[in-house]
Amino acid sequence: METFLGIDYPTLWYLVVGLLFSGYAILEGFDYGAGAWHLFFRKDESRRIAINAIGPLWDANQVWLIIGGGALFAGFPVMYATMLSAMYIPFMLFLMLLVLRSSAIKFRSAETMLWWRKTWDIIYSLSNILIAFLLGVVLGNVLQGFELGENYSYKGGVFFSFLSPYAIMVGLTTLSIFMTQGAIFLLLKTEGRLHTRLTFLLKKGMIFFIVSFSITSLYTLVFIPGVTDNFRENPLFFIIPILSFLAVANVPRLVSKKKYFQALVFSSLTMAFLLMLVAFQLYPTLLISTIDPKYSITIYNAASSQKSLGIMLTIVLIGAPLLAAYFIFLYKTFNGKVKLDDTSY
Repeated sequence: METFLGIDYPTLWYLVVGLLFSGYAILEGFDYGAGAWHLFFRKDESRRIAINAIGPLWDANQVWLIIGGGALFAGFPVMYATMLSAMYIPFMLFLMLLVLRSSAIKFRSAETMLWWRKTWDIIYSLSNILIAFLLGVVLGNVLQGFELGENYSYKGGVFFSFLSPYAIMVGLTTLSIFMTQGAIFLLLKTEGRLHTRLTFLLKKGMIFFIVSFSITSLYTLVFIPGVTDNFRENPLFFIIPILSFLAVANVPRLVSKKKYFQALVFSSLTMAFLLMLVAFQLYPTLLISTIDPKYSITIYNAASSQKSLGIMLTIVLIGAPLLAAYFIFLYKTFNGKVKLDDTSY
């Protein structure tokens, strides 16, 4: 098997896909979180400011989802096909909600009628909440495993089997961390009365996250089998949960000192470390079979050919700096507080 820097190609592609979805979770996380708070803002002007805070960024942030999905399909087509079969309903709901969310951003301020704006406000907020929840539900199912049989075919239910108690807990935890991320981001972009309101909402969001995260973590350790196996075999990995705990603890400390940018950094690090925990926990498995471990999908039995992976890794080495440069330019260009004008949503 071919390697680069001593790491085999499937493992390298596993890291690439993980980095792409981590970027999506962090950047779109504050978009979804900001939208989830939308109905908590009472005034029309406050709601417009909140939408315009993410206005130049939300569609660019979705690039990470497109690239991540393409990388997953290109690198691990077996996993991609099986995953879509098992999670068909949540993925279809996810796509429908993305369309509704985008429509709400574009159409909300197109008319001045009160009923029109209220309708799109409800659609916008609920779509953000449900998108964040569904992303967590999918992650919860991945951690819990699927009923996979021979030829990696999905044997489980279709309609509501994805809504297990554990998946719901992970979904609520994902929503809570996105809402925390979103509130911190909006604090960076707002001032005045809305800024004061967000300070209050952020405290509620952090409590929501700490409670949901604690319950989900305890459930994971007690009821999800094999969750600590890789960490026992590689004790060095225990630094990841320690760093996760420190990052979580640092967010309220920085918020209390009104260091919102640093708080956003540590909130993002929290998400990154938690996703790293998931990656280390699963490796080298991609999808766990609850029927028989021999039917589980791994990075080796799901990967494309060595030549394909090698070519795609070369493309990543060229494209990654360009992608990073684009997002640095984008966020520097739209830095600062939001000011409404005739071109605003």
